[in-house]
Amino acid sequence: MTPTLASFESLSWIVSHPYAYPALEVVHIAGIALLFGNLVLFELRVWGIGVALPVDVLQRVALRTSLVGFGIAAASGGVMFASHPGELLANRAFLAKMGLLVAAGVNAAAFHGRGGSRRLDRVARLQTALSLGLWLAIIICGRWIAYL
Repeated sequence: MTPTLASFESLSWIVSHPYAYPALEVVHIAGIALLFGNLVLFELRVWGIGVALPVDVLQRVALRTSLVGFGIAAASGGVMFASHPGELLANRAFLAKMGLLVAAGVNAAAFHGRGGSRRLDRVARLQTALSLGLWLAIIICGRWIAYL
């Protein structure tokens, strides 16, 4: 059964509750911090900073923590979306954010698919720079949602 906008109406109370939506935003930001902070740490290593840290060990810790952060951000973002989907689907910043999330996922899959963390070559550095740019744009679009 495919959910419809009407099926999300039971969560609409979140928007009007004085603490629920702000609490979700805090959880969302904490997830983003875990995600983005660990990606930056790993990307710095790909760029040659912190060469004393073994890439495989750093990748295992940083990327797992990034995935936990992504899961937290996605779950809290999903609940925020479900609380007012019609408004968000009409918001250009939200739509841009979703498109950028897809692009970030494709870039990450391409990086790991080609073994970028083993190669640490120019392409890997370009992909991590693209990752950083995409995630910064995602964060910017996320903030603009409230203003567009």
